[in-house]
Amino acid sequence: MSLTVQNITPVIGAEVSGIDLAQLDDVSAAALRRLLADRGVLVFRDQQLDHAAHKRVAACFGTGELHCHPLAIAAGSTDPAVLPIKTTATSAYAAGDGWHTDVSCDRTPIRASLLYMHEVPECGGGDTMFASMTEAYALLSAPVRELIGNLKAVHDGALPWRQGYGKEPPAGTEYNRTAHPIVIAHPDNGKPLLWVNRGFTTQIEGVNKLESRALLEMLFNHIEATPRLQCRVRWDAHTLVIWDNIATQHHAVWDYFPHTRYAERVSVIGGELQAA
Repeated sequence: MSLTVQNITPVIGAEVSGIDLAQLDDVSAAALRRLLADRGVLVFRDQQLDHAAHKRVAACFGTGELHCHPLAIAAGSTDPAVLPIKTTATSAYAAGDGWHTDVSCDRTPIRASLLYMHEVPECGGGDTMFASMTEAYALLSAPVRELIGNLKAVHDGALPWRQGYGKEPPAGTEYNRTAHPIVIAHPDNGKPLLWVNRGFTTQIEGVNKLESRALLEMLFNHIEATPRLQCRVRWDAHTLVIWDNIATQHHAVWDYFPHTRYAERVSVIGGELQAA
């Protein structure tokens, strides 16, 4: 296979063509791993993937162990490794409608996520925005980098229920809660990157609540309000997007109500995060 790569922006993202992911071989998989570490987000159009092929491609990244989302079966999937993500006219919210990193509350977070689009809104819209956390860290001033360099922050799996769904988690349900370094080293290239996100991060350890909130809001706003960090992906049916869940954040834009958008996500687990 002869890959053609077109960068989306100078900082993040690439459209990749000349490859049939259903026939992915070891040589091409290694090339995609290198490309993902460099670009953070890879877009593949006109792919025909059933669940088995979707999972097979995902297993080429991270540890190869697929992540089983606690909501997959409840969302209608027959496979806990395949998470349906569907928004319709009757939806009270859209999954991912806010800047976040997938399930950063886990001790060994998701290394890469692969979203395969089945149905796009007929009105248009439904793009996903991505931001580079390597670039986010690089753009911080030296005093701020020094301030946060040795701090850890708590990531709480119950937070999306409270601020995204507007309710408490179901009684008896336990969600992971883990403290991670605020600045971590990328597992492939060692580059320092920022590891806090509005979707899961609740508190910085070792400082008081007022200081924690001020620091986190500053970092969240930096990520969300700096276009230089970001790219925007337009979806078509049968598009697969792979993102480096360690080095990026994303925001699924809900701008298509009352139309329908339907995709399925498979994610693969990585190792424990290491401070930069």
